[in-house]
Amino acid sequence: MSMFSTGILVLTSPLHTLPLRIAPVLSSAAQLVERTLYVHLHPGLNLGSGSQPRPVFIPPVVDLSAVISRLYSNAANVCGHLDVRVLLTNVHAQSAACNGNQAIPNCPFPTPQSLSHSPEVVLTDFPLQDPGQSHQVKQCLQRYTGRCYVCSPSLHSELLYPQIMKLQEKEEGLKEPEEKAKPLETYSDVVVGGTFDRLHGAHRTLLNISCLLADRRFLIGVCDQAMLKKKVLKELIQPYSLRVQKLEEFLQDVKPSLNVEIVPLDDPFGASIVDPLLQCIVVSEETRKGGEAVNKKRAENGLPALILHEIQLLKDAHHTEIEEEKISSSSLRSRLLGTLLTPPKDTSHLPPLPYVIGLTGGSGSGKSSIARQLEALGAVRIDCDKLGHEVYQPGTAAYHRVLEEFGSDLLNEDKTINRRALGKKVFGNQERLKALTDIVWPEIALLVKSIISQAREEGKQVCVVDAAVLLEASWTDMVHEVWVTVIPEEEAVTRITERDGVTKEEALRRLQSQWSNSKQVEHANVVLSTLWQPEVTRKQVRHSPCHQCGVYRSALHKSI
Repeated sequence: MSMFSTGILVLTSPLHTLPLRIAPVLSSAAQLVERTLYVHLHPGLNLGSGSQPRPVFIPPVVDLSAVISRLYSNAANVCGHLDVRVLLTNVHAQSAACNGNQAIPNCPFPTPQSLSHSPEVVLTDFPLQDPGQSHQVKQCLQRYTGRCYVCSPSLHSELLYPQIMKLQEKEEGLKEPEEKAKPLETYSDVVVGGTFDRLHGAHRTLLNISCLLADRRFLIGVCDQAMLKKKVLKELIQPYSLRVQKLEEFLQDVKPSLNVEIVPLDDPFGASIVDPLLQCIVVSEETRKGGEAVNKKRAENGLPALILHEIQLLKDAHHTEIEEEKISSSSLRSRLLGTLLTPPKDTSHLPPLPYVIGLTGGSGSGKSSIARQLEALGAVRIDCDKLGHEVYQPGTAAYHRVLEEFGSDLLNEDKTINRRALGKKVFGNQERLKALTDIVWPEIALLVKSIISQAREEGKQVCVVDAAVLLEASWTDMVHEVWVTVIPEEEAVTRITERDGVTKEEALRRLQSQWSNSKQVEHANVVLSTLWQPEVTRKQVRHSPCHQCGVYRSALHKSI
């Protein structure tokens, strides 16, 4: 069966039966669609009557809100790779049909709506009673979808009824709701806030329900730099501009009629405590206290309190021991550790073997412990800190040049260079520090290249260049991939003080003299973290993408 990049799923089941159908329907859809799946809701749509149905408005009711939450929750569990988006253009309190292609004021789609990705296939859960009607129903579905959305000219249609038929017995036990569906209270202006890093099911639920509640304007505060300092693996958070771009695209698809305002959030409150037009803030059980704090601030500012509309947190069925039970961006970021974030640069100037990994990270980050793990698995570890000591030895080229540049008063009684005295001469003086590194770094690089050449002669598959200054020294031209280890600054300070017996202030100065985690991550192909237990780090190393070296990759899997 063909696979399509983008599809649209037309759900026709009554709202009270949809909770049973969502998981199997999504599972079936995931066998046909591999990237983006739009969901269009039209409960009661009859595609088999013989006449062409038209899109209508469906009212915003409480059950619809519950279905949206259930849909995103099920999607996270059964088709987490799909970008699922529930479309709300046809959700409105009015009810009127489209008449042919004429533009009627109360019609949901006076003209077909353009989506970010053009659907190539339309799917439906419509229960086909007579298999002989299959072709007719597919054509009807295509025409219906074409009136709603701009689709690929070669739009395919598929019926998911064989899978859905299995649910009929369960659904027969469901009674029609005795009471009329409870209307959902909506508001002119709605506000939410968050990081919105790598939009996931919980974000989408929050955004979709907010769109459902908002009649006119949707204000979104997106955490900027000041609000990211305490985030787990903050170095892997997408740039603000990219997060905003992803939000705008999602919301334009979901409800294009809405006036969307996205603003940077530099404190926990933002515009929510000063905007007099806001009526509702959407929160979760976890953020409800934040919503109450917003209302306290609004009261101090003489503004009316916001309605707190609470949604449920979505459980993460795939969470690990270091991840939260709820679906969260921090969990998604932790799953990026050990994966290929950016493809390696062109390394055609390097021999394919040994495959050279450049491993770096700030002081206390645990990069050397990772290097030792790789060494235990057969990689050749090249310890640049050790080589740095070697280049200062009497008789070496660097030894003589350092004495010429900085004076013979640096010598100990045994004629070795006093590294502590040398450090005092360059500390705080960028010009003198550069004079020193211009002497030492090229000599270390020559030793590294020599060891790599020797490893090649010995038939070694992988070398790991363990170097704190890999990036600062521009040694990336010697390696196939750059791996960076990161930990929070406060954890690094703790480790340095315990390991080296220095004060917190000294540890902090040392870290601040190095490249920041974020700057290093910008150059990384792979990011790792030793923040958790050693077994967690070993799993990251196991996931690491040494794609160019199958022999090493195989050995890695067997050893861990």
